[in-house]
Amino acid sequence: MIIEKLAVGAYAANCFIIGDESTKTGIVVDPGGEAERIYKKIEDLGLKLKYIILTHGHGDHIGGIEKLKKLTGAEVLIHHDDAMMLKDPTINLTASMNGPTVSSDPDKTIGDRDILAIGNLKCEIIHTPGHTRGGICLYFAKEKVLISGDTLFYGSIGRTDLAGGSHKQLINSILERLMILDDQVTVYPGHGASTTIGFERKRNPFLQG
Repeated sequence: MIIEKLAVGAYAANCFIIGDESTKTGIVVDPGGEAERIYKKIEDLGLKLKYIILTHGHGDHIGGIEKLKKLTGAEVLIHHDDAMMLKDPTINLTASMNGPTVSSDPDKTIGDRDILAIGNLKCEIIHTPGHTRGGICLYFAKEKVLISGDTLFYGSIGRTDLAGGSHKQLINSILERLMILDDQVTVYPGHGASTTIGFERKRNPFLQG
């Protein structure tokens, strides 16, 4: 399994390039900006991009989708509850951010427990509302890898004060959908450093008591 992290855009959101080493099939998760830089890394890795997957519809995670789609021909996927965010620059916040304005439709919408094939890799969609209504995590069970978007961070959780956010819902999503995973699962969040489910279960102050 290939995993490359690029911190992109004015908000340094983590963009992940994930690929299957045997088939060279790949995906990009949350291209928040700097599409040319992401594309160069995809080329350096020798990957053929199948999907551009968005963990949610906020501008710092979607700013590069239109240019990257033109460069790669990959399909843009987002949870159906966040699909409307892509269409409205005010709601997805790109209208008020320092970067490209995004107003587009996804190629496909995805839902909870959908399984995506990326070459020989299998990715399960876990719906984790709370940061946004359609927030998701991507789980690679065999590889014990979780891409958590802005749901779960190293020692923290996503903000819930924007449209569609709910602190109670986010905590429930984390406890009921993520904390049931093995301690050894590596978590790659939408901002900052990676962590593990085991560490967050024991040390994350938002999840205690």
